Amino acid sequence: MSNYVLSTFRFRVDWEGTKIGFQEVSGFSFEHDVISYEHGAMAESVPMKSPGKPKYGEITLKSGMFANDEDSMNWFNAIKTDDEARRNITITMLNAKLEPVIVWEVRKAWVKKLDPASLKAGSSEAAIETMTLCNEGYTQKMV
Repeated sequence: MSNYVLSTFRFRVDWEGTKIGFQEVSGFSFEHDVISYEHGAMAESVPMKSPGKPKYGEITLKSGMFANDEDSMNWFNAIKTDDEARRNITITMLNAKLEPVIVWEVRKAWVKKLDPASLKAGSSEAAIETMTLCNEGYTQKMV
């Protein structure tokens, strides 16, 4: 086991061959449904609980908007008519030497919500686009 805490500011997102720079990736959560079971012969009225189906959180990606970059909008539009537009995504946390430390393999992701940048007169902030992805699960591997 390592003796240092991992930092979160070095990471890479790869969606089927395209490496894209993102400012933030969030929403990874793992959870199980709970199956409760009671039968009449139980001495206590506390139900037995077992793990059920796994649930995976929606992943949120934030990136800067660039002129003539329509990839996220094209992906959003493609999923409406083409189920094959789902993508497998690899998100890799990197250490200080830019070596992989943790890898998340996301299965069959598609854009649920695309939120272009807010426009504000008098502001000089970078235009940040937010994309929310649904998925069919993911795995986490320590490298």
